[in-house]
Amino acid sequence: MSTMQKGIDDGPAMSSRVLKTVVLVVCCAVVVVPFLGVISTSIASQQHVTNSGGFVLWPDAFNLDAYKSIFNGGVVQRALLVSIVIAAGGTLISLAGSTMLAYSLSRPGSFGQRPILMIVLFSILFSPGLIPNYLVVKQFGLLDSLLALILPTAISGFNVIVLRSFFMGIPDSVLDSARIDGAGDFRIFWSIVLPLSRAVLAVVGLFYAVGYWNAFFNAMLYISDTAKWPLQLVLRTYVINNTELSSGDLGGAAADQLPPQESIQMAILVVSLVPILIVYPFLQRHFAKGMLTGAVKG
Repeated sequence: MSTMQKGIDDGPAMSSRVLKTVVLVVCCAVVVVPFLGVISTSIASQQHVTNSGGFVLWPDAFNLDAYKSIFNGGVVQRALLVSIVIAAGGTLISLAGSTMLAYSLSRPGSFGQRPILMIVLFSILFSPGLIPNYLVVKQFGLLDSLLALILPTAISGFNVIVLRSFFMGIPDSVLDSARIDGAGDFRIFWSIVLPLSRAVLAVVGLFYAVGYWNAFFNAMLYISDTAKWPLQLVLRTYVINNTELSSGDLGGAAADQLPPQESIQMAILVVSLVPILIVYPFLQRHFAKGMLTGAVKG
């Protein structure tokens, strides 16, 4: 066996493997340590938070007072419900609109196929801008409405192209067989195309859901009623801007019984992260397949 062949069979050198391990550990620490600190600060005792300067890396107790405060019927609980409604409703509307548009664009001979496809591609390259968007929302009477947080971003050109690429990969023989059996276009779309597209639908649905869940800028522009604020805008107001939550904001709890502001802020941050972390494992098996499909065919 030659020296070169032996080197290939031995794999990477020990120094290379050690370097990769160190880099991987550092990258994990950069992600895990702040997240651990956020959770620890939210459940630590008041004395420990005060003595640690407002950031605890490892808690001395398991104290849920901060979570009880934000779920006491105040602004955070209300904002969480608003965010759930926006994320769930917006994702359903976006998926319905995007899949139907992408399927029509994937079928040769569809009405207005090329001009509509050009409009979709144009929307990926150019955006109308802040002021035109605001004027359109105002003209339709959507200011201070939750629909203002959904409809302007309901259809993503990128997601439509990903879905169209997947639909174009479905064999025509499958669709023609259904048509010979008497199925109409909507029946084919609902009973054949959508069940075959679960992987890419899971990926695109996750893109939409995460986008709606994390969005706060449109709420700043279009929503003036604080009762309709989504959770991310509350998070920005009370955590990023470091605005102190009063007892009235937390459902009328006695001011002297409130946990430290740092614990409440970190609890809000945890609550904003948990729903997306829960969704990911259920979609993981579809996620890799859907991403590869979109990457190869797109």
